[in-house]
Amino acid sequence: MSETDLIKLYSSRILALAADMPRVGVLENADAIIKKRAPLCGSTVTVSLNISNGVISDYAQDVKACALGQAAASVVGASIVGCTTKQVVSARDQLKAMLKNDGPVPDAPFDGLEVLLPARDYKNRHDSILLTLNASVEAIAQITGS
Repeated sequence: MSETDLIKLYSSRILALAADMPRVGVLENADAIIKKRAPLCGSTVTVSLNISNGVISDYAQDVKACALGQAAASVVGASIVGCTTKQVVSARDQLKAMLKNDGPVPDAPFDGLEVLLPARDYKNRHDSILLTLNASVEAIAQITGS
């Protein structure tokens, strides 16, 4: 990876998102708490969330990841409360398609993930970027049994 590629990948917008992550911590009364690790890079995330009537009613995250993983977590943390469980699953699927198959940017309210479009070419970063949504989808499955 050249220095120019690194500068493009770690844009000021990505770094700003990583530096100002919302909903940091762990919910004490969470319906589910899921910890996931990206084996390739070692990034970890712990997601705790509550669901009420099929809607994410509360959410917290503890993220130890690269700036790209942190930026993704920042967008998710700012967007997830108030979303239906189907929206969260769809956002994860759309983000995966955006990164791996040149798919479109995830639908609103997760459209801020478009900031990670430059990471398409860096497959070794995909797991870290997907970590927060993967953990959220796993938590939803644990709670709903689906």
